[in-house]
Amino acid sequence: MTASKESRTADAPAAGRAMSRKAAASGWIGSALEYYDWFIYAQAAALVFPGIFFPEGNATIAVLASLGTYAVGYVARPIGAAVLGHWGDKKGRKNVLVLAMLLMGVSTFVVALLPTYSQVGIIAPILLTLVRLVQGFAVAGELSGASAMIIEHAPHGRRGFLASFALHGTVAGQILGAAIFLPMSMLLSDEAFKTWGWRIPFVLSAAVVIAGLLIRRRVEETKTFEEQREETGPEAHKVPFVEAFRENWREILRAVCMTLVNVIGVTVSVFGGAYATQSGYGVGMSTTVYLWIQIAANVAGMFVVPVFGHLSDRFGRRPIMIVGGLAAGLLCYPYLWAVSANNVPLTFLLAVLSWGVAYQSWNATFACFFQELFPAARRVTGFALAQNIGLAIVAFLPTIFTMVAPPGSSNVPLTIGTLCLAITVVASIATWKSPETYRIPLDRLGIPDAEPLSREAYEELRAAGK
Repeated sequence: MTASKESRTADAPAAGRAMSRKAAASGWIGSALEYYDWFIYAQAAALVFPGIFFPEGNATIAVLASLGTYAVGYVARPIGAAVLGHWGDKKGRKNVLVLAMLLMGVSTFVVALLPTYSQVGIIAPILLTLVRLVQGFAVAGELSGASAMIIEHAPHGRRGFLASFALHGTVAGQILGAAIFLPMSMLLSDEAFKTWGWRIPFVLSAAVVIAGLLIRRRVEETKTFEEQREETGPEAHKVPFVEAFRENWREILRAVCMTLVNVIGVTVSVFGGAYATQSGYGVGMSTTVYLWIQIAANVAGMFVVPVFGHLSDRFGRRPIMIVGGLAAGLLCYPYLWAVSANNVPLTFLLAVLSWGVAYQSWNATFACFFQELFPAARRVTGFALAQNIGLAIVAFLPTIFTMVAPPGSSNVPLTIGTLCLAITVVASIATWKSPETYRIPLDRLGIPDAEPLSREAYEELRAAGK
């Protein structure tokens, strides 16, 4: 072997590791920016929109309508999953990420320009709903494309750890989404905040478009996608979402059920926010305090997400997801009770334990696990469809919770806590019924009855890939 060949051989693993880190960093930054856009709407829907985009006079109707516009964004997500998943599997992981970022940034900025109900009447909630539909369409392609790019660049035995950085980015986006409202809620009067202060976080989303485009232009397309496209040809897999439903409907169904664990997030951030702060419920927790609660939970999540991603590479995806999901479901009972008692220290603690730790063990692991259930030709589409159909179901849960336990009702913690636990049990059963994937080689993922590597061979390759 010549010296130049030896040098290229020695440099190959280092180049691969550098690209895997670049893909993980791009996934983190892109997810943080895009989910910042997504979650500032969730914050505003719970804290601000009931009083400015809907008629006054009935607290229950205002909360229901506002949370309904939050949920309608999820209705568009399965459509976005089909379209953007197709784009990601046909045109490449990198291309779909740029497109999704552009759509999300522009639609979020438009929210800042919308007139209120007092200005234009019924047109205001109609426009708000239309913009939310575009947001839902756009965000459907984000995580599926980012996590596909990460696991396809990842070295042996590091897929779970590196893919967790995309979820780490979503947690960071939630922190930014909650934190950006704090200066306005603390420094502005209630009237100023509801008149113009709430618009500032949406205006800042213009920076998301510029930053996202700059970041994602620098990431290379994955070899897995390039090889798959060369092997099948440009005319193959014309409609990936049709093939996904035909060939992988079982995996999609199980992943939809697993996605229902996101009930924890909407219970704490969306229904929990309305329950704690809206006057109709009578709890009386301040908006500022509740924003700090969510920030604290997500800060805890930022510490534990990479840890759980690493553990999933050591012990498997399924045990991490099952234990975390069930623990989070159980913790909904005491969490909602603490909110009902307006016990701020206990609410902080239980938010950190339920959302910041238990749920994040599931959240850190699911993206890699879902990607591993599908072959390369249908990977982005299969993931996007399963996740976004599941989230479309979850998104209506705050509205359903409000109908089941409206303002003025009793036993809210028991009623909603029981529903949360039941949903996480369904998700855990679906996880248990799915095949373990962490020791299956990348080129064998999504193949029925694919044989995993022996533990010894896996650990040897894992050590070599670091």
